[in-house]
Amino acid sequence: MTATRLWLVRHAQPQVAPGICYGRLDVPADPAASRFAAQALARALPAGGVAVWHSPLQRCELLALDLQGLRPDLMPKPEPRIMELDFGCWEGQAWHAIDRSALDAWAGQLHTYAPGGGEALQAMLQRVWQALQDARRLPSSDVVWITHAGVARCVAWLLAHGPGRAPRAQDWPTAAPPCGGWTVAPLPPPEDI
Repeated sequence: MTATRLWLVRHAQPQVAPGICYGRLDVPADPAASRFAAQALARALPAGGVAVWHSPLQRCELLALDLQGLRPDLMPKPEPRIMELDFGCWEGQAWHAIDRSALDAWAGQLHTYAPGGGEALQAMLQRVWQALQDARRLPSSDVVWITHAGVARCVAWLLAHGPGRAPRAQDWPTAAPPCGGWTVAPLPPPEDI
C-alpha cells in the first residue's frame, strides 16, 4: 500500500499582529484555536492508515500535539521540508515597511529571488517536491501535513505542473486553507508527480 491522499492542514491562527511577515518566524498559535482545529481534524480523519507530519515551527507542532492528544493512534513526526518560506531579514517586519523595490523584485523574479536574503521559491519547491515523493511511498493510505499556507500553495503548483516549470507571480496559486482548516488532495504515483 502507498499513500493516496494528502491532507494539507494549516496551523491555527498565529499570535502575531496583522500585516507582519512571519514565514519562519517561530510565532505561537492561539491555543484555543489550535484545540478547536484538532478536534475538527480528529473527527474528520479516517480510523486507521494515517501518517502525520508537521512543520517543526511551534504553531504547527501545537496542532500536531493537540491532535495526538485526541487521537493517540496518531504519531506526529516533525518534518523540516514542510516549513514555511524563509523571508530572511523581512521576518518580523510589517509588510508595508519593507522596501517597495524589494517587493517588486521578488514579484518579478518569484522563482529565483530570495526575499529578505532568505529562501528562493525554487528551493522551497524542491524541498516540498522531495517531501511529496517520500510521502507517496509511505505505507499509509492517508498522509497529513500540518503545515503553512506557502507549503499548500507549493503542493498545488507541483501537483498541477510538476517540479520543472518555474512559476511567475501572475500564475502562482493564491488559495490556501484558512488557519485551522485543511484541504485534501489525491496523491498520484511518485513517477506521475
